[in-house]
Amino acid sequence: MIAVISLGTIALIAAVILYAASKKFAVYEDPRIAQVSEVLPQANCGGCGYPGCSAFADACVKAGSLDDKNCPVGGQSVMTQIAEILGLDAGTAEPMLAVVRCNGTCEYRPRTNYYDGAPSCAIAASLYGGDTGCSYGCLGCGDCVSVCNFDAIRMNPETLLPEVDEAKCTACNACAKACPKNIIELRPQGKKSRRIYVQCVNKDKGGVARKACSVACIGCSKCEKACAFDAITMADNLAYIDANKCKLCRKCVEVCPQNSIIELNFPPRKPKAEAVESASQTTNE
Repeated sequence: MIAVISLGTIALIAAVILYAASKKFAVYEDPRIAQVSEVLPQANCGGCGYPGCSAFADACVKAGSLDDKNCPVGGQSVMTQIAEILGLDAGTAEPMLAVVRCNGTCEYRPRTNYYDGAPSCAIAASLYGGDTGCSYGCLGCGDCVSVCNFDAIRMNPETLLPEVDEAKCTACNACAKACPKNIIELRPQGKKSRRIYVQCVNKDKGGVARKACSVACIGCSKCEKACAFDAITMADNLAYIDANKCKLCRKCVEVCPQNSIIELNFPPRKPKAEAVESASQTTNE
């Protein structure tokens, strides 16, 4: 009996201590965090800037505002649901897409050697500059394809360059993070999905860059001078277009001698009056 009473007393004291400790060190979690987490896609891609959907949900609840919060995978519909749960204004985030800033196909950027190591861009980049004369271009091993959870990017077997499927891209930024050459970046989708950007990241001087790739930016600054909106800057022999300032006038595309500036999803250009007149004269003759 003494042993039973002793053990019972010890158990009772331990239970009281544990109960007191649980109350004292209890961590309160706002139930709205779980509610927000439920509506998130649970892709845990990190595109929102947080390590996972749970962390993003916690940040949304604690921030008190959704102005700088965005789930690229769920899009505006998910952010609207989160706003309803938290009683906040969802705001509107401009849709983003991943773009590949390298146009060094086999035609433009001939191979000077062949890589026979592990099929990984990260490993290849740590070993040497690449299998062409351009040490800045795509290595073609497909690390970006491997990390995409949405099947939104693939390697073109002919050009050996990655291509982004606009309909599937969620702007999670996983491909950009995986690229050791930093040739993939997120840019605004643009009105009617129209975009203009410099499809080159080569920082070598003009002659060296052109020798390595026939469509490389040579830093001539013609595009910068043609832009009336200060959307183009020159740095390290390379032009860069600020999508937030660009008015999609396409004047930079016209003056680029290297065809390094890409215009996507635009209607065909109207023939210039001089060209039409010349063509008509030739026909009459």
